[in-house]
Amino acid sequence: MQTLALSTESRVIAGLVLLTVVTIQVGGWFLTRIAQGAVPMTDFQKSSARAGHGHAGVLVILSLVGLLYVDATGLTGAWLWIARLGLPVAAVLMSAGFFASSAGRNATRPNSFVWVLWAGALSLAAGVVSLGVGLLTA
Repeated sequence: MQTLALSTESRVIAGLVLLTVVTIQVGGWFLTRIAQGAVPMTDFQKSSARAGHGHAGVLVILSLVGLLYVDATGLTGAWLWIARLGLPVAAVLMSAGFFASSAGRNATRPNSFVWVLWAGALSLAAGVVSLGVGLLTA
């Protein structure tokens, strides 16, 4: 039987990513309060909260899957670190971008913090492209 061997770096990052699940759980609890009407929000803010929560969950799972593959690439240096960290950083930035860009009383459109969401999208693209290319060229 073959065992999975992760580098120390990937193992530590995976452990940290798993610990973020607790914040996603808190976000889920907060969404139940929104759904019950306990937290006054505009429709835009409710949609942003759902999007932020959903992106966090999906991207954390994708981050963990990516970490299983990153050590199988032939990537080195900056490309290795982009492949290793692009997805976890995207999980944080994209979800934070949804929440931060909808903050404020009675907000109906994104505020100036929407750039955080786009920074997360860039991190996601860089992470998946470098990991994908690294796997294809290994």
